[in-house]
Amino acid sequence: MIELILGILVVILAGAAFFLWKRVQELGEYANSLAFSKQSQSVKYGKMSENWIPLSERFPYEKERFRFLGNPIDGIAFLDDKIVFCEFKANTSRLNPTQENIRELVKKKKVEWMELRVEEI
Repeated sequence: MIELILGILVVILAGAAFFLWKRVQELGEYANSLAFSKQSQSVKYGKMSENWIPLSERFPYEKERFRFLGNPIDGIAFLDDKIVFCEFKANTSRLNPTQENIRELVKKKKVEWMELRVEEI
């Protein structure tokens, strides 16, 4: 009789352990999904913010002098005495390698002017 009770108890405990293991797996997947969703929302917020920064009071130049590029940098401000390459970042976002390279090229004054004339056919 005790063997039967122990057998039933082992089956119940094994079932409970399996149920808890499955539940932990599901919760882990849900946590990963939430983390991905949060990251996705942060990226969307950052991209949306980038579009509005030139219109805000914090932008140090006249908004009419800014031209939005979007990629690989957000835009360029054309002033009377200089041209400013602008990259906007929200929170802890960082420059990607392409943007870091552009920043270094500008710092090293490796910026050129090209004028190409197309003849009418």
